[in-house]
Amino acid sequence: MGSGRNVAVFGAYGHTGRFVVAELRERGYVPLLLGRDQDRLLALAQAQPGLEARQASVDDPASLDRALNGAAAVINCAGPFATTAAPLVEAALRAGIPYVDVAAEIEANVDTFAHFAERARAAGTVVVPAMAFFGGLGDLLVTTAMDDWTAADEAHIAYGLSSWHPTTGTLAAGVVSGQRRSGRRVRYTGGRLEYHDDALPALEWSFPAPLGPQSVIGEFTMADVVTVPSHLAIPEVRTYMTAKAAADLSAATSAPTAVDERGRSAQTFVVDVLVRSGGTERRVVATGQDIYAISAPLAVEAVDRILTGRTRTTGVASAGAVFDAPDFLRALSSHLSLHVPLDTRG
Repeated sequence: MGSGRNVAVFGAYGHTGRFVVAELRERGYVPLLLGRDQDRLLALAQAQPGLEARQASVDDPASLDRALNGAAAVINCAGPFATTAAPLVEAALRAGIPYVDVAAEIEANVDTFAHFAERARAAGTVVVPAMAFFGGLGDLLVTTAMDDWTAADEAHIAYGLSSWHPTTGTLAAGVVSGQRRSGRRVRYTGGRLEYHDDALPALEWSFPAPLGPQSVIGEFTMADVVTVPSHLAIPEVRTYMTAKAAADLSAATSAPTAVDERGRSAQTFVVDVLVRSGGTERRVVATGQDIYAISAPLAVEAVDRILTGRTRTTGVASAGAVFDAPDFLRALSSHLSLHVPLDTRG
């Protein structure tokens, strides 16, 4: 265990990694800059005076051990997580420090829960996968909407993105996930993940004003189908994406372009969560700017709560399981607006 203020960031020079480094510094932590590409790592270190850069490869466990020396925690921002997550979790367990990542890949998150749950619990440490816009935020919102419910029939998570300019990391992760499932699609139904070749349904979702009704792609399945059922008794977890944003998700779309001093893009988002039990519905809505940028305060707030003992469990756990979800979301009020419509509370 290292200094309580040193937090290693693997993939620190990536698009999301840079947001995480900035957020850590803003919160008073000292980022340790980790990555595989020595040239990009050194360039980032030159742009971040006073920070230490450490080259490491997921194929070289000894290099990871050296890179994590003196760190109090590690945040993995480097995809594809099918390649990076397991070696980094292993290294974190050897170092005796908590691990957080921003993985959106469904299969990579399933693997983290399956392969490390017992070992992390036995070590008394915390491993939090998918602590990002996809997976972490949805789980926190569903958990908040559940409130005192111990079970529900359905959870619906609708993503209203104004546009989507994917990073190279997002595109690479999508390719890996597609290969792992042989091009099939995935949904969470009947209490389990189900792979299929059905066409994606085109639906309409009524988002709260001012967004309003939008054409969406049904079963646009994201990491929420791993995080939510990992701790909540909900047999049907369904996710939706605005059709116009889904259409942007291609290699031909340009990368995000910064429009403010934080480096955020102009992209805005609405995450509309609805849980149903019998004839009762509960709804929670979050709005903000830039899905990549918001992943930084999500991941850093998670690390801060782990290091200050504000957790509910050990082992591999999703955001909603390990943290006080409503309190966590309130802590992000400078980054995220939260709405709980009274007319849908049961």
